[in-house]
Amino acid sequence: MASTIRLTMAQAVAHFLKSQMTIVDGRKVPIFGGVFAIFGHGNVAGMGEALYQVREELPTWRAHNEQGMAHAAVAYAKASFRQRFMACTTSIGPGALNMVTAAGVAHVNRLPVLFLPGDVFANRIPDPVLQQIEDFGDGTVTVNDAFRCVSRYFDRITRPEQIIPALKRAMQVLTDPVDCGPVTLSLCQDVQAEAYDYPESLFAERVWTERRPRPDTGEFAAAIDAIRHAEKPLIIAGGGVLYSRATVELKAFAGLHGVPVAVTQAGKSAIPDDHPLCMGSIGVTGTSAANAFAEEADLILAVGTRLQDFTTGSWALFKNDKARIIGLNTTAFDAAKHDALPLVCDAREGLTLLSEALGGWKVSAAVEASAARRKAEWTAAANKATAATNAALPSDAQVIGAVQRAIGGENSILVCAAGGLPGELHKLWQAGHPGSYHMEYGFSCMGYEIAGGLGVKMARPDADVVVMVGDGSYMMANSELSTAVMLGKKLTVVVLDNRGYGCINRLQMATGGANFNNLLKDARIEAMPDIDFRAHAESMGAVAVKVASIADLETALEQSKGTDRTSVIVIDTDPLITTEAGGHWWDVAVPEVSPREAVNKAREAYVKALAAQRIG
Repeated sequence: MASTIRLTMAQAVAHFLKSQMTIVDGRKVPIFGGVFAIFGHGNVAGMGEALYQVREELPTWRAHNEQGMAHAAVAYAKASFRQRFMACTTSIGPGALNMVTAAGVAHVNRLPVLFLPGDVFANRIPDPVLQQIEDFGDGTVTVNDAFRCVSRYFDRITRPEQIIPALKRAMQVLTDPVDCGPVTLSLCQDVQAEAYDYPESLFAERVWTERRPRPDTGEFAAAIDAIRHAEKPLIIAGGGVLYSRATVELKAFAGLHGVPVAVTQAGKSAIPDDHPLCMGSIGVTGTSAANAFAEEADLILAVGTRLQDFTTGSWALFKNDKARIIGLNTTAFDAAKHDALPLVCDAREGLTLLSEALGGWKVSAAVEASAARRKAEWTAAANKATAATNAALPSDAQVIGAVQRAIGGENSILVCAAGGLPGELHKLWQAGHPGSYHMEYGFSCMGYEIAGGLGVKMARPDADVVVMVGDGSYMMANSELSTAVMLGKKLTVVVLDNRGYGCINRLQMATGGANFNNLLKDARIEAMPDIDFRAHAESMGAVAVKVASIADLETALEQSKGTDRTSVIVIDTDPLITTEAGGHWWDVAVPEVSPREAVNKAREAYVKALAAQRIG
């Protein structure tokens, strides 16, 4: 008879998690970087006691906000290229629901995180318990059902033995290149404390290795044929290139075959920005060089990208009637989008095999000459946008230039997520090594930035982590600034204060709308807020300063290198200025009728632009 060990369900979870290992750079390490926990009545007695038992092998990290700690866990997985990840546990009710937004971030970006929210009593005897939401028509529903649509796998544990198959399925999903994404195991609080005789084999060390699917022979042959007949091919590199760690293969493919490369938000840094064939960002926030190639391309090799609307210019970017897409992706769902020729496989395997099969095939010399010319033209435009200035209110681009000059070195990682900054950074930031550009733009979740920076620093402790965040996003979620200080995880945070939601204000204006409810001055207020971000950051334990110019910003950034504590640098910026060069139309529906002439004119332009979309 198999040996057993009597544990509570929560203890079984903790002992299982600490036994899961992986191989990173030839070294065996725990696959879980730890567990973020905010305890409450739904998990403190069960998971809290269990995690205490394994605190040396499986560290527990305390945060200040459940959404924030979950964002940090998401960023940890992204910065680890999905090789390692974290778990997050909360109480029932509001504590659990606070993590749902972060679960959405993980789901959209195909990132592994294990969510362990506490739940109501499985026996239902004390119902309704504190923080329980009652469904009048279904006694089995709890708030944790909100995780179902943002989890790749969901399970509610109502008996202690149910955790055995649930944990095994969770690990399969978290480590699978196709199914990878968030997992939610909803832990009923009474069941957390129930004991069961678990098989000792459940807690044996398990080393998880990476699966690299190779392509189907028929799909591969079709892809090779399409590439050989292409005259103006373009590679679009997405986040899957980084997750596959296929950056060397991407550079080799581009160089050997002379194919220009454009990068998505998630794919930026998959090829260095200074590579001769890197045309930079693509789509709505694209460079003029990348978008010019996209418009004329007769073949798009889309590697590891889900082809969202910012990448495709709402499917109006590709203007060549003969254009075909090869979708090189681990998931058939993404590979076959928009009638693409699917090539379902791992990015590293796919690029290597394609290059071998193509042999000496190469694009014409005219393509490479065009790449050099377009890259030079864009570089000149970008340098002009990011140049130093004496303006009282500099643009986001000018701030980006200052940050790049001061701390954009080989060891830096830039973190951002939402607002106007992602568009400017996508175009203008010069990413070097893989992972040096960390943008959460799948969900574009305001409030991710500071918590995300913490997660990146935990995954890459030797890196200089630089967070750029607007005042709107800072106000939404800033509590993990204190967590970073508390844990000794140094960040450099640059807060750009344009006094409101500048990005959406510009979009409102572009669609004919009146300036309304976005900038603070255009909102219904009794008194204009005067938020002292410097003092606030200082009160959270950071070294903080407010600067009055780009020159002062560069000085402050240099000084931040000399402290071992998180630094916050605040600068006022202009909410209206954006980089005019590059970019592309984006489908944002404009009202069909309006009493305002500005809206009607915007509608006319919108209808005209719709004609360029490739339907289906």
